[in-house]
Amino acid sequence: MADSSYLPDTPVSTRIDTFISAVGRVTSVIWIVLLAVIVLNVLLRYVFSEGRIEFEELQWHLYSIGFLLGLSYAYQADTHIRVDVLHERMSPVTQAWIELYGILLFLLPFIALVIIFSLPFVASSYALSEISPSPGGLPLRWLIKAFLPVGFVLLLLAVVSRLVRVWHFLFLSQDRAPDRTRDSDAG
Repeated sequence: MADSSYLPDTPVSTRIDTFISAVGRVTSVIWIVLLAVIVLNVLLRYVFSEGRIEFEELQWHLYSIGFLLGLSYAYQADTHIRVDVLHERMSPVTQAWIELYGILLFLLPFIALVIIFSLPFVASSYALSEISPSPGGLPLRWLIKAFLPVGFVLLLLAVVSRLVRVWHFLFLSQDRAPDRTRDSDAG
């Protein structure tokens, strides 16, 4: 598991991380509700021979919400996927430079694109009062679609927190002063 404990906390990152952690704790309840809906749906289908499209759609919606809201928590808690076998062999300074470039060149532009293009997607669904095309499906399709920009705004907050911590480590921290000469080729 990668460890970002070398990154210093700042007042901004601490506030954002506290908020993202709270969202993560609240979001974790969704997985329990999802499990209950799945069990109920299976019981209805196989014990009572009664399938319910509402429960199937609710499963998809709960999974989507859990995933989209969980992205920010996974990034903030540093439990997201990376090539740890390479990453763990690098010095903290090299890891910080890679993190900085990854955030600026890849993650922030991707998040911006998703947010920019998802807002009209949600607005269109809301304007059309979109509902499920399935008979007995769930109404308010725009509501589930609204979690796309919400999830990515939360991810943006988590990324800003990490960016502040990386920036502080690379350019403002006195703790890494001895590492500057050893890893000068990284930047």
